[in-house]
Amino acid sequence: MVHSTYAQGHVMGGRDNSPLGIPKSPSFHSGLDLVASASVDSLKAAYELQQNTGFPSKITFYGTVMTGKPTNGPIEVTGKIFVKNSLAIRSMQTLGRLSMLKDAPSDEREDLFIQKLRQCCVLFDFASDPLSDLKWKEVKRTALQEMVEYVTTQKGVITDNVYGEAVNMFAVNLFRTLPPSSNPNGAEFDPEEDEPTLEAAWPHLQLVYELFLRVLEAPDFQVNIAKRYIDQKFVLQLLDLFDSEDPRERDLLKTTLHRIYGKFLGLRAFIRKQISNVFYRFIYETEHHNGIAELLEILGSIINGFALPLKDEHKLFLLRALMPLHKVKSLSVYHPQLAYCVVQFLEKDASLTQSVIQSLLKYWPKTHSPKEVMFLNELEEILDVIEPAEFQKVMVPLFRQLAKCVSSPHFQVAERALYYWNNEYVMSLVSDNVVKILPIMFPSLYRNSKSHWNKTIHGLIYNALKLFMEMDQKLFDDCTQQYRQERQKEKEREHQRQELWNKVEVLASRKPEYDSVTRNYNLINNIITSPENDDELNLSCLKDEDLENKKQRNLSKPLIRRKSELPQDQYTVNALSDHKRMDDYLVTPPDVNKC
Repeated sequence: MVHSTYAQGHVMGGRDNSPLGIPKSPSFHSGLDLVASASVDSLKAAYELQQNTGFPSKITFYGTVMTGKPTNGPIEVTGKIFVKNSLAIRSMQTLGRLSMLKDAPSDEREDLFIQKLRQCCVLFDFASDPLSDLKWKEVKRTALQEMVEYVTTQKGVITDNVYGEAVNMFAVNLFRTLPPSSNPNGAEFDPEEDEPTLEAAWPHLQLVYELFLRVLEAPDFQVNIAKRYIDQKFVLQLLDLFDSEDPRERDLLKTTLHRIYGKFLGLRAFIRKQISNVFYRFIYETEHHNGIAELLEILGSIINGFALPLKDEHKLFLLRALMPLHKVKSLSVYHPQLAYCVVQFLEKDASLTQSVIQSLLKYWPKTHSPKEVMFLNELEEILDVIEPAEFQKVMVPLFRQLAKCVSSPHFQVAERALYYWNNEYVMSLVSDNVVKILPIMFPSLYRNSKSHWNKTIHGLIYNALKLFMEMDQKLFDDCTQQYRQERQKEKEREHQRQELWNKVEVLASRKPEYDSVTRNYNLINNIITSPENDDELNLSCLKDEDLENKKQRNLSKPLIRRKSELPQDQYTVNALSDHKRMDDYLVTPPDVNKC
């Protein structure tokens, strides 16, 4: 929280300053004119009001927290300074005295609705002193709940005078500096284990979000009027909030930004550009952001509404912003949403397939096996929508990578790669191009059919070999013979190499230090070779081996990842389970204007 002291005649240098001398942050929202004409007299009047009315001992209105006594000296002000004028002070006098909207005469409802919006610009302290001012907190919560129901059930609520007040109330309550992250960064973060830090003021914030969504969805909402208040600066501050640790807030932010994107055509290109800027900072600078998954979820809906043919801007966004997201350590947090966006692009424009797969192979993890499994999952989703002509362009480097995965000592990587042979569409593509694919895959499959340490992998390899044999028996036999010839050459080279080492050892044995060296170091030959027995591969043999391995797999318990038994914070669990998502709003209208 910001602490500053205002004294007449003193202006802070450097950045632009608010009327109270507090430096503006880069995202300071001057577009809403939330900071305008606050003065020392208005602060004194607010303090006197607090003393005379018994209002909360520590109050915040229009984003201003005030403590201390007014004196001839400076007045201490803490918090964000959003005082517009003395209207906020007068609105507090009526807090709790306003009648219900449904009971008011129809010609007075607009003024009453605006008064309630102004009342809800009073902010309370939920974090450091959650039990303070419970009466007034409940008054505000009730007012917000009443307005949500009123906007939902009544027509003609959103008049010209309401737009500015509603946006103002939303900005005052939500636009704030987020606290530093309490969870670890990068690969250390585990969304299944690390509990998020929940927003203390959520009882009010949730209703503020819901009210704003109801206003956006109101039948009488007019974009031409609202765009005077919901502008680019508003969107920037909204995007800043996506770094909130509270998943409930990010979920409602996702819905809010998506609705703004759908209604404000003039902001669409700006929103896409700023989302890409968030991604660039995340990839190349911070590697930490809590809202990447939610932003990708919005993009998934946006991409689905892109008009055809795709603009060059959209193609560059895919290759420069989305694909580099694969190399970040915390990929697991947002990978499902990222894979969905990539597949959506390929369904829109198949010509992007080669560039996408080449990029995926470029970022393929070398030492992170769980991440490699994620890449294999995404690659299969891409193959499910790939065109046969595009498949032929990428099949050679693609199956070279799959051959490496089949040979991986990490059984989950090898297992996931071999599951491709259970995909009917992928196998139809392989069958049409088996002449080029089988020579790439055969050495890896045959070598690991006996040597891999995991028996489950043996069964999956036999299944793959059986399918290849059924596709082209003659080619399979040719690959077998070629592999044996290569093995024979490899044995000859190994024999020559061993003879050379024997000569070196004979020369070394003539040295006096030879005995002491051989006692201290036990030389072990760690050369990995193919199975010694060249079992004859035929269809009947492969079917028998596959059946036997399936029986063995059914007898053993599956290897699954268990979450730890660490106790969870029950309050956090209950709060997250009670939150209701608003996915019904996540449908982007068609981009008929090609924005």
